[in-house]
Amino acid sequence: MEVHLWEWSNAAQIASAAIIAVFLAVLSRSIARLAVKWWRRAWIANVAALAVTVGFWVFMASGRSAPEFVYILIRIFYLAPKTAFVLLLVYGAWTLRPQPLAFLTPKTIAIAVVVFSVASSFVLQGVDLIGVGETTIIAGALGTAAIALTLSGDGGLVWLAAGMAARAALAAVEAVTYLIDYAPGHAWPAFLRTHAPTILAGHSSFDTGAEWMIALGCVLAISSRTQHELQRSNATLLEAQEELRRLADRDPLTALANRRSLPQVFRAVHAAGAALVFFDLDGFKQINDVHGHHAGDAALKRFADALVESFRPNDAVVRYAGDEFVVVAEGLDVDGATERAHALRERLRASGHPIAIEFSFGVTTLAPGVTPDEALRAADAAMYARKSGRPASTAQPAAAALT
Repeated sequence: MEVHLWEWSNAAQIASAAIIAVFLAVLSRSIARLAVKWWRRAWIANVAALAVTVGFWVFMASGRSAPEFVYILIRIFYLAPKTAFVLLLVYGAWTLRPQPLAFLTPKTIAIAVVVFSVASSFVLQGVDLIGVGETTIIAGALGTAAIALTLSGDGGLVWLAAGMAARAALAAVEAVTYLIDYAPGHAWPAFLRTHAPTILAGHSSFDTGAEWMIALGCVLAISSRTQHELQRSNATLLEAQEELRRLADRDPLTALANRRSLPQVFRAVHAAGAALVFFDLDGFKQINDVHGHHAGDAALKRFADALVESFRPNDAVVRYAGDEFVVVAEGLDVDGATERAHALRERLRASGHPIAIEFSFGVTTLAPGVTPDEALRAADAAMYARKSGRPASTAQPAAAALT
């Protein structure tokens, strides 16, 4: 019975490993991740090791014999891919961590595989001792990796850690069972001595289940990592979009908001109402003609800075167009806005700059029922009325909204 159970278990394990290897090979073509690449290689190595096992038992069943060096080569060709399978699984998982271990590299893995497989092939004589050695390596490596992945606190690695822990636990049981089969005369528990042959014959089927847990953990780990990266990329794109929107609504010369921002400003002050002040620089063209455009740009920046300093921090200061500026002061009445505009004039005159800046302004109230466009036209009309020296009430009908 044990022979048939062994045949069925090994057939199931090698078929399962081949399916997982093919799946990871396909997955690696669509997901360019180091972890997938190393896991694909790990399962290919596992298939190779299982194929050597099947080949060995078929050869033994034939009743033929071979020189000792042939058996050494068989042990090497089994131990090398089986050890590589375990270490590559661990290495693939480690590539998903923020800080991989410095000593765990493909080069050190290759050296460890070669040294262990060659040395063990000479030291471990017989199937049972090879089983003890290999299952001990599996239990130690996967158990350590499971603990480290769990302690990392990364929720995306939970299933992978669980699969490795299950496979490590099975390997530990198998190591003890191989040891019992190798030295049955020791004082082993009667249950283990009785069932050791059955366990050894059928453990491959249990290994298959644990390896499917590992494969599931690999997929979930990649899925979780990809999802987190997409979320970070989406957040970065949203931040970039917000920054582009901010730059689009910002005047590059004065660093003030531009007229594109006015609809949002008007919506923000709609409930409380606001004073709207329209500014226009006097003689700005002459500054450009006499002193050059660099002086004109400097004058615009000086005026913008003084304008911000003359109003409150929460007031919206906007470069409307060219040498025209708008201030929307929430909760401020016309008298308060006018007073601040006069203070602005005094601030500019007291600066002592050789290029004087003069301006005209108009003030209106952005009250409920008055549209922003109407308020802008009224403030603009009041400003031009001041500039021309005419009374504000005669500038145009919209100026009647002024107080």
